[in-house]
Amino acid sequence: QVQLVESGGGLVQAGGSLRLSCAASERTFSNYAMGWWRQAPGKEREFVAAISWNDRNTDYADSVKGRFTISRDNAKNTVHLQMNSLKPEDTGVYYCAAASKYYMSSDAYHYDYWGQGTQVTVSS
Repeated sequence: QVQLVESGGGLVQAGGSLRLSCAASERTFSNYAMGWWRQAPGKEREFVAAISWNDRNTDYADSVKGRFTISRDNAKNTVHLQMNSLKPEDTGVYYCAAASKYYMSSDAYHYDYWGQGTQVTVSS
């Protein structure tokens, strides 16, 4: 069982930046593909970014390309999401997730473990 704990959310003005972190309890963290997802009020959860288990590949939703960067530190069992040039439409609860059977994925069904989420609010 992998436990994931997100941190770093908060309130920021449009154009600002936030850095989200996700700490994993699993010692074999480097075996898991990791992803970030978000859910805005009244909307379905949507894919934001993913990173392969070996840190060689990344994938982003079109809406965040060029603004967000996903990274991981396998030595510290953490994954980060650097968010720049934030927009009000980036507001939502951000979740990190871990996938044990896939190299990298933008499909929520491929993820086995999910964190509790951290709130990001971007004011206009």
